[in-house]
Amino acid sequence: MLNKRELTLLRGLRDGLPIALGYLSVSFTFGIIAIANDAPVWAPILTSLTNFTGTGQFVGMDMLYNGSALFEIAVTMAIISARYILLSLSLSQKLPDKTNTLKRFIIAFGITDEVFAVAINKREQINFKYLVGLMFGSFSGWVGGTCIGALAGKIIPDSLLSAMGIAIYAMFMAIIVPPAKGSRPILITVILSAAISSFLYIFKTFRDNSFYLILIGGVGAAIVTTVLFPIQDAKDGSNTMGSSADDKNIAEIYSQNASDVSFSSYEIASNLSKTSEITAESDDGKNEEEKL
Repeated sequence: MLNKRELTLLRGLRDGLPIALGYLSVSFTFGIIAIANDAPVWAPILTSLTNFTGTGQFVGMDMLYNGSALFEIAVTMAIISARYILLSLSLSQKLPDKTNTLKRFIIAFGITDEVFAVAINKREQINFKYLVGLMFGSFSGWVGGTCIGALAGKIIPDSLLSAMGIAIYAMFMAIIVPPAKGSRPILITVILSAAISSFLYIFKTFRDNSFYLILIGGVGAAIVTTVLFPIQDAKDGSNTMGSSADDKNIAEIYSQNASDVSFSSYEIASNLSKTSEITAESDDGKNEEEKL
């Protein structure tokens, strides 16, 4: 039974502060990497102001930098962000019936995994004021971190700036490892997605475009594990997608981890390939000098 005590804007801001602090390091990395990819300072800041999706922004930036078509970027973003449909549907069940369409659109923009987790676990009746505070608090951390990272990217030496690109791998590992440790289906999703992406990277068509790797590796692995590990209904043991909040989110967990692994596998393989090419060119240069 819901608590009658009303949630306020101030309480939302307070609850959003820990999320904002967590977002600072991730968005700082986004700003740094954007500048390392020769983006102007305003570009990552504007991106974070008009978007609120960590994985989506990293993947979108990488695809733009590598010259992917706008259609491919749009489809990839839709796949990565599909989980927000489930999150929004679940959260909307806790909103008052009088919440109008405009307010629902505003709420939809600010929903992230962390915001959803905090809001859905409230015993009180959540409302528009509380969600605006919660989302603005976390959103300010995301935009603030991006601003700091973008500005720092113009000050940090190029040698250090390029080395900080490794931070993206640490971020994805932090997303993937905790759920994989506690769930066998998610662990299998991670392994399967990495295996598919690494195999496809052998072929030039996939090597030159991360769109197909994410589409096949991420979605393919998520579908396979969803079929192999359906949710058992607590009442009759039949295979359904359950009725609890955890059951409703299992598909988005599979999909999110699979897409993260696919993108990480592509990035790692791509950078290893570039390193090998640079090494080979360096060796060829030395051989030519020796001949002369």
